[in-house]
Amino acid sequence: MNRSAKRRLVVVGGIIVVAMLVIVAIAGSGGAASSLSIADVVSGDYRGKKVQVSGSVVADSLTSEGSTALFEIQPEEGSAAASGQETLTVRYDGALPATFGTGVVAICTGTVESDNTLTATELVTKCPSKYESAEGSLTVKGLLDQAESMTGETTKVCGYVRGEVLPVDAAEGYRFTLESQGAAINVIWDGGIDEAVTDGTALVVSGALNADGTFTASDQPAIDEAVTE
Repeated sequence: MNRSAKRRLVVVGGIIVVAMLVIVAIAGSGGAASSLSIADVVSGDYRGKKVQVSGSVVADSLTSEGSTALFEIQPEEGSAAASGQETLTVRYDGALPATFGTGVVAICTGTVESDNTLTATELVTKCPSKYESAEGSLTVKGLLDQAESMTGETTKVCGYVRGEVLPVDAAEGYRFTLESQGAAINVIWDGGIDEAVTDGTALVVSGALNADGTFTASDQPAIDEAVTE
């Protein structure tokens, strides 16, 4: 190999090395999210840093500012940190999934702000599946036929989901419509709903009938373990 060829080889090799360094620098500029506990974020100084935090959505903490949802998370029940009182406020500018709700574990990835809140750009929920037998429950028609005596009484109702399952912050004020035997009711629920629940899913819902004809669930709506449509 002559001297000119060697110089060209060295130059090409140098260009490749520089290009690789630039690629690595660009890839790392976004920074991988550090997985932290709520206590870590609340007590530490992570302002401006990208983190991932998970916790249970605190009841009645969901509010909105325009298209931005604000809510609080706390350590998951049963975790070592669950005895603590720390909560973390999360801002999320995006559509909340139908699985989001009170008690649901939300995995939030984003940047810690100066006030120790987390502005999340990604939100994933873990809503455990729930199956239950419809035995002993009323159909929607059976419940409504007894509306006068059943209003406010704890009961179980079964039926099929009709239409879309709505997120917890839906303007309609209810999450889904349940129908059976030709009758339908709108079900109110502030917790998560299994992602498998869609139009036509058979459900068993515990709760109480309201005076306005809606039904407020007191527990996560359960997929009927024996019925499919």
